[in-house]
Amino acid sequence: MASAHSLSGLMNWLRRDEWRDPYNDLLEGHLGPACAKANIAVEDLPSVIDDDRMGVLWGCVFEDFLTCAFDDGSNIVDDYLKRRGWKESAPNKTYMAALRSSTMSLYEISGIVRDESFLARDLIRGGEPVRVSEKLGTHSLKQWDRLAARIIRTGSKTEMAGGTLLFRHELSEDVLKAFRLLGKKARAEAKRLVPEFGRSVDDRTLKEASSDTEILRASAFLFTNYWLDDVLQRTLNPVLPAMCNSDGDELVFTTVTYPVKPEASADSIRQALDSIAALRPENETFWNWTGPEKRSNKKAPAGSQMFITTLDDGSLVLGTLEMKDNTLVLEVNSRQRAERGRAIIASVLDVLVGDPVMEARTVGQLMASQADGKSKTLSSGLSPEDERAVIHSNMDRHYVNLLDEPVPALGNITPRRAAKTAKGRQKLVAWLKYLENGAAKQKSASHMAEYDLAWMWDELGITELRR
Repeated sequence: MASAHSLSGLMNWLRRDEWRDPYNDLLEGHLGPACAKANIAVEDLPSVIDDDRMGVLWGCVFEDFLTCAFDDGSNIVDDYLKRRGWKESAPNKTYMAALRSSTMSLYEISGIVRDESFLARDLIRGGEPVRVSEKLGTHSLKQWDRLAARIIRTGSKTEMAGGTLLFRHELSEDVLKAFRLLGKKARAEAKRLVPEFGRSVDDRTLKEASSDTEILRASAFLFTNYWLDDVLQRTLNPVLPAMCNSDGDELVFTTVTYPVKPEASADSIRQALDSIAALRPENETFWNWTGPEKRSNKKAPAGSQMFITTLDDGSLVLGTLEMKDNTLVLEVNSRQRAERGRAIIASVLDVLVGDPVMEARTVGQLMASQADGKSKTLSSGLSPEDERAVIHSNMDRHYVNLLDEPVPALGNITPRRAAKTAKGRQKLVAWLKYLENGAAKQKSASHMAEYDLAWMWDELGITELRR
C-alpha cells in the first residue's frame, strides 16, 4: 500500500463544514445497510469489530469520497489542491490526483514476490494482470486471493491504495454476480433512453456511461456492504461449515474404548481381529478398518466439505483399531461408523472384551477445546522431514484419486473429463485456484501449506491457463 504518500492534509480538510454532511451521507451508504441488517447502529460498529477492520472500512469510504463530484461540481481533492496544494510535495499531489480519478474493483492476486510486488487481474473489467509495486501486502497475500482495491498509476509505478478488502472466494462470487446484474440493468436502461435523447447523444457516449468502469465508479459502496455484512454475520452469528465423511455422515470424531478381559491374551485379540477381512494390520497392535474404493450413494449436504482418507490401493479408511495397554480403542469420524464398528467387534470379540466407553466430539467442540487450551497438538514421533514426506505422500494419493472422481464444483464430472471441453476447463481453472488458495492459507509453518498443487495443472494439460 502506498504508505509513502501522506494524505494528512486532505484528512484535515475533511473536517471543514462544507464536507461534513456529504461525507456522512456517503458513510451511511457504505456501512448503513449491513449495520441495519445486523440490527446495530453505525456509530456502534467500533464496539463490534476490531480496530484494524474499522481502519480498513474508513479508508475505503475516505478514498471513495475523494472521487465524488457533487451537484455543484465540487470535489474535495480539487478544492484542497487549489487552496492548499502549494503546501504539498509533488509526489503527494500526484498521488491525490490519482486517487481522485481512481476506481475500486475486484482483483485476483498471483505471482507474489515478497517485499516487492504481485500481479493483479481485474475480475470485473477483464484484461491482462498488471504488476503492482507493493511491500507490506506481499507478507499477507496468498496465491489466488481476491481483494477489492484501487490500483492506481503514479508516474512509472503502479500502486495499490490503502483501502483494501480481502474477500472469501464464495463471497467474491456473490459480488461478481451483483456487478454483472448491475451491468445488464445499466446497459438495458441506456438502450431504453436512446429514443428519448435522439441524436443529441451518440452511441459512444451511452456506451461509456454504462461501461464497467462507470458502474464501478458509482458502486464502490457495494464492496463495503458485502464485506461488512459478511464480517458482521460471521462475528455475531458464527456458523461452522457442514463437514462430512465419504458416507455423507456428519463429521463427529468418536472413540470407542473396550476394556480387555483379564482372561483374554493379546494373541487371542489379534487372532480374532485378523479373522475380519475389512481389518488390515499395520503391525501387531494397529489395524486399519477399510472399505471398498467405491463411495457411498448417500448424498452429502449441500455446501458441505467432505473428508476422505485412503490407502495406497484406493481403499477407504473407515477407522482404526489399536491395542493400548489393557484396552482396545476404535477411532472413527462419525457416530454411524462407530455403531458399524461396534457390530463388527462384537461378532468376534464379545467374550474377550467388556462393555465399551464411547466419547464423541463434533468439529465445533474440538475447536472450542483448542481455543480454551484444553487440547494439545500431539507429536507424530517422526522427524519434521519424515512427517512432511508422509503428509505429502497422503496428499498425493488423495489428489491423484480426486482427478478421477466426480466433483460438484465441476458439474459432478471428473477433473479429467472437465479438461476436455472449453466450458469444463473454465470451471476447472476456478476449482484448481480455489484448492491452491485454500492450501496457501494453512498455517505458514504447516506441511499442508508447503504442498505444491501445480502438478495437477500439468497432469490435466492446462498449465497455460494457470495465470
